[in-house]
Amino acid sequence: MHDAFMTERIYKKLLVWQQAHALCLDVYRITKSFPDDERWRLTDQMCRASASVPANLAEGNMKPSQKEKARFIDIADGSLDELHYHFRLAKDLSYINEIQFNEFD
Repeated sequence: MHDAFMTERIYKKLLVWQQAHALCLDVYRITKSFPDDERWRLTDQMCRASASVPANLAEGNMKPSQKEKARFIDIADGSLDELHYHFRLAKDLSYINEIQFNEFD
């Protein structure tokens, strides 16, 4: 097997990436309880936004310049804001309760 596939990815050591990955897993878990008719609407949007955060942190971490790294961090931050709105919408639609919203907020 090629050595590159056997090495630990540097981004996995970043606390921010670890937290973003945990958030993504939590989003996938909580959206399983959403109504079936939301599968291709809110559920899909929340899963995509949550996966975008650790993915952009990982990709940006490998960029050679600070400017490029910052661009990917900005994208991840934007995905977090998008996800925050989706959680508010989920709360207002009664898919999650106030306590769950506050935990994610």
